[in-house]
Amino acid sequence: MTTTQDNLRSSPRLNMAAVEFRADRLSDQMVRQLRLNGYQASRLRTINEDKVAKMAAIEQKHAGNQKLIDEQCKGVCKERDKELASVLSTDQYTNYYDSRSVFYKYDKDYAARSSNIMLVKSVQEPLPASSKGSVIAPSRPQGRSTPASTVRGR
Repeated sequence: MTTTQDNLRSSPRLNMAAVEFRADRLSDQMVRQLRLNGYQASRLRTINEDKVAKMAAIEQKHAGNQKLIDEQCKGVCKERDKELASVLSTDQYTNYYDSRSVFYKYDKDYAARSSNIMLVKSVQEPLPASSKGSVIAPSRPQGRSTPASTVRGR
């Protein structure tokens, strides 16, 4: 199976630790509910890391446009459906397919809560404005306003 590099995954502003935690949380829930073995759980975690990263990038890119976010995230979920078909048994896939909306809501609710927490934290503890590498310092050394060579009489 080949995967294509998606420009959504390479967003430098995504907090990858938060994305991995979100994917692990969803995977843990799915492993429990679908009763997956070790191999299946490992494959599921890999799939979910990829799909959650894509969904997080979509959410970030289209923040404020919930309709577009939902549309594009459903496309990502369809990708996951296809990939899981080769990992899960028929019974497990049927259970997964019937529970997709529950898993989607579980993930979305967590994403909404965590983004609200991050927003509150950024307001309560703002980072300093970027100076693009500049250093703010006095333009002249203290105590001497002109170079010694320009002082008359010496």
